[in-house]
Amino acid sequence: MIALLLILIPLLSGVGAFFLKGGNNARVWALVSSLLTLIISLLGLTVLNQPGNLQFRVDWMPEIGSSFSIRLDGMGQLLCLLTAISFPLIFITTWNHVYKNAHNFFALMLLSQAGLMGVFLAMDALVFYFFWELALIPVYFLCSAWGGEKRIAATFKFFIYTFVGSLIMLVGIIYLQSLTPNHSFDISTFYKLVILEKTQGWIFLFMFIAFAIKMPVFPFHSWQPDTYEQSPTATTMVLSGVMVKMGLFAVIRWLLPVLPDASFGYGETTVTIFAVIGMIYASLLAMRQNDMKRLIAYSSIAHIGLMVIAIFSESEIGMQGVMIQMFNHGINIIGLWIIVEIIEQKYGTRKLSELGGLAQKAPAMAILFVIIALASIALPLTNAFVGEFMMFTGIFTSPIFRYEMYIVPAAGLCIILGAVYTLIMVQKVLYGNTNTLTEKGSDIRLNEKVALIIIVALIFVVGIYPQPFLDLTKDTTNFILNEADSLKALKK
Repeated sequence: MIALLLILIPLLSGVGAFFLKGGNNARVWALVSSLLTLIISLLGLTVLNQPGNLQFRVDWMPEIGSSFSIRLDGMGQLLCLLTAISFPLIFITTWNHVYKNAHNFFALMLLSQAGLMGVFLAMDALVFYFFWELALIPVYFLCSAWGGEKRIAATFKFFIYTFVGSLIMLVGIIYLQSLTPNHSFDISTFYKLVILEKTQGWIFLFMFIAFAIKMPVFPFHSWQPDTYEQSPTATTMVLSGVMVKMGLFAVIRWLLPVLPDASFGYGETTVTIFAVIGMIYASLLAMRQNDMKRLIAYSSIAHIGLMVIAIFSESEIGMQGVMIQMFNHGINIIGLWIIVEIIEQKYGTRKLSELGGLAQKAPAMAILFVIIALASIALPLTNAFVGEFMMFTGIFTSPIFRYEMYIVPAAGLCIILGAVYTLIMVQKVLYGNTNTLTEKGSDIRLNEKVALIIIVALIFVVGIYPQPFLDLTKDTTNFILNEADSLKALKK
């Protein structure tokens, strides 16, 4: 029942929000709904974590072999927890932001949360595809209706990229369903397929392109900076904090165990090369940005690139590093977006060249900003250090990367560049002399302080004691890698 409630609460709340009158009513409604979803997620991790509570299955479209099958495994629980934490933080941070037709805005946000939960819970390929689209469609409207001056062009590019990706992914899903003995979309039947390597290749390309667009991975990344820049910051938080994890999650859940030969074959060569290029390219572009939104957008591409490489390392520690880092990256980057939202609302700009000296006027924000920035560059005792250390260990010790010696130095270079552009951003925003724009600045409000303190607490909790999170994903990691190994051995 827990699994079903994680979808139903935001789904029904989102539909109900369309009929509310008054911006404050919709705001309170959305916050209460998101807090209730968070409580349900925490109950599923603790007192109600029995297997019977974490799954739900009912006939949906039996004529075509599809059932409404959802289940919380370790990876799903971690990403559902990230989703459940993110939305209350977003609503709390943007509490004082005035939205035109606020009831529609919050309704679409909640529907997007329902879609994200469904993606992380789905155990049927058609259900997975349905929720994949449900997560994306509200974002189109959020960006186009509440975005910046160039929102239409940015939303159109986002739509074209994701629509094409979703379409070719659907082709791959339908073809896989046609190969199953009982023509079923159930994930267990997909896992039992033994497919020729040549056939695996084109199915992998079809599905991976859709997932690569969502992450995004070079060269499918060009929609991201424009969309992040033009979207309302609350929507940008959802896109970068949670939604990019859909692509990483889908590769682990739907590609590695189903198409192991093609996944690791393309993964150790083509995908890895593009990921390395994207990491360096995005890092260099981030160093040249004057707009904080675009800088953080490019930094996200670099961080995701490292996760992509670790996924294909065929290493248990590398895979576990990816799983915990998906959570950590979401927490950290939402923290950075909260800082951007605060600065933009207070000073009317995101340009580094127009800021400076804010530590003198907003000391609480400065302290919290520095901690989050240091976490994003993986300082020891912060959450990202755990994930990045495990990913680097997995990559360095991977048997399939033993001849690709450029990978570790390239990834290490990106870590250094990440520290450079992040610390430059901190220096230009917080330190130096104030100017006419920042001279009359003030410290952050209580709601903003609460949200940032929660993020900082999570940074240190995971950084100092990550074991519960690693225990949560260990079984899923072993299962995914064992499924891939079993299929490869069976073919031989």
